[in-house]
Amino acid sequence: MSVEPAAPPPAPEPGPRWPIPPAGGWTADDLDTLPNLPPHTELIDGSLIFVSPQSIFHERAIDLFKWQLRSVAPADFEIFREFTIDIDKRNRPEPDVVVVRTDVVGDLEQTRFPAEAVVLAIEVVSPDSVGRDRETKPLKYARAGIVHFWRVENKDGRAVVYVYELDPATSAYVATGIFHDRLKVSVPFIIDVDLTAITPRHRPKK
Repeated sequence: MSVEPAAPPPAPEPGPRWPIPPAGGWTADDLDTLPNLPPHTELIDGSLIFVSPQSIFHERAIDLFKWQLRSVAPADFEIFREFTIDIDKRNRPEPDVVVVRTDVVGDLEQTRFPAEAVVLAIEVVSPDSVGRDRETKPLKYARAGIVHFWRVENKDGRAVVYVYELDPATSAYVATGIFHDRLKVSVPFIIDVDLTAITPRHRPKK
């Protein structure tokens, strides 16, 4: 009696096929034309940077700064969350929150702003973005002439904000303050933010 051969195991599901970079890397314009890119893909030094799933802290921090800044910003500024900026041909990062001049806000299909129109860039640090948010991006923002940069860190569930201002003589950022429970600054306009609002309303019981 013959035995039927065992059926071969099913082929594994094909994974995502990421685009192969061309010689010299991708350009800022490619972000608008490459198919099937994950949301919030950035371009750093010609390489595509994909974003990992984000934490509640990250989402709360972005929301807080977006709405607080929007509520006090003068009419000649607009505030956006997770919107890319053009630094040069090989760099199109996406700050978590960005303050831009109103005159560069065009139609509803716009996907980026020129770096020279940015007055404040904010990065909320995630475990996968520590190096970029502490080193790579601030360096590029400073060289692009963005005057104000804030870095938001999660310290044991509480927000700490590191505030920097551009030194025009060196084209480098200088720390102007570290804020824990409340952020109060006068530039780029008067801002007063209760940082404890990022903390969950109901802490889980231990």
